[in-house]
Amino acid sequence: MEEKVNFAVVGIFVLLLGTALIGGVLWLGSGKSYRIAYDVYQAYMRESVSGLNLNAPVRYRGVEVGRVQKITLAPDNVEQVQLTLNIQHGTPIKVDTVALLQTHGLTGLTYVELTGGSRDSPALEKQSGAAFPVIKTGPSLMMRLDTSVSALLVNLNRTSENFNALLNGDNRHAIGHTLADLEILTHTLASRQTTIDSSLANASVTMVNTARLSGELPQLALRIQHSADTFDRMSGEVERAGVSTRATMDSARQFTSETLPEIQQLVLQLRDLTGSLQRLSGELEQNPSMLLRGKAAATRGPGE
Repeated sequence: MEEKVNFAVVGIFVLLLGTALIGGVLWLGSGKSYRIAYDVYQAYMRESVSGLNLNAPVRYRGVEVGRVQKITLAPDNVEQVQLTLNIQHGTPIKVDTVALLQTHGLTGLTYVELTGGSRDSPALEKQSGAAFPVIKTGPSLMMRLDTSVSALLVNLNRTSENFNALLNGDNRHAIGHTLADLEILTHTLASRQTTIDSSLANASVTMVNTARLSGELPQLALRIQHSADTFDRMSGEVERAGVSTRATMDSARQFTSETLPEIQQLVLQLRDLTGSLQRLSGELEQNPSMLLRGKAAATRGPGE
């Protein structure tokens, strides 16, 4: 005799089993099975986040430390994209930590890379009025390449325009004349190759002589130094002679200032004496007997 199956018990068992499975999945998905706690951070990107999906990995210096929880436009700035990141508790997120967008090779899958964060930098804290701490962001490699390539294309375009402006009709004509002159110069050099070779040989000989002369330069320098020392000694002697001459001139000046008045007076006296001698000589010529008789008395005038 077959036993009857209690379908109510089976249904309750199936419901309990399904609930247990769903709870286990949720429990495993929340990470509590590994007892890992997560901190929530936010980052604001100024570039396209194309290729970045929910649950994309967040890596700190290449080590996976979290996931991207939410991707939305910034509520107060449509030019930015707001990323909400779940990062493992204990990850050293510092004030100078920077979030960048990186791409997995050729797959195009994008993730968030955290760089920077020096040892002495303080930990990142939530600012007043903000829901979560905000990590600073920087341009991705693709953004930097795009900016560099754009700047390069602008420079190339400007260079091309300048080059086209430079190659106008007159300049092309001048360049044609220059090329013709270069061709003439090339033919001239080729025709004078023998003379050029001879000049090069003479230059080689000159260099050899110069090298030989450079070996004699130290001795010549010693001779010049010896001559300079001799000249310095002569200069010292001339200076001392100048000092002696200056002293002699000072003595002569003093002698002149003291003796000249006396000499002048003596000359005057000699002049008077000469006049007296001349008068005496004239009287002796007229009356030689004056030497014996003496000078005759002067003749008195009328009424004396």
